[in-house]
Amino acid sequence: MAVEVVYRSSRDLERLFMDKAEADRHDKMLELAELLTDVLQKAVPSLNEAQGEELGIFMAKNREIFAKAFKNQPDALSELEQAASE
Repeated sequence: MAVEVVYRSSRDLERLFMDKAEADRHDKMLELAELLTDVLQKAVPSLNEAQGEELGIFMAKNREIFAKAFKNQPDALSELEQAASE
């Protein structure tokens, strides 16, 4: 019988990972998404909870692209447009 070591995300208990670093990255992404959701819902009160969560997760998953855009490279956002059209 073989033994497998798997890692569970502390913020997403249904996801399992074979690599601890990958699980940690996922947890950090979800933590950022949660904070972004809170900020966005305060800034735009008309966002419902599901929309805020979806937007927060989207931004957290694509944080590198948003970081480039905020650092005077607005063209970086075209990467998101290309991915959405595919």
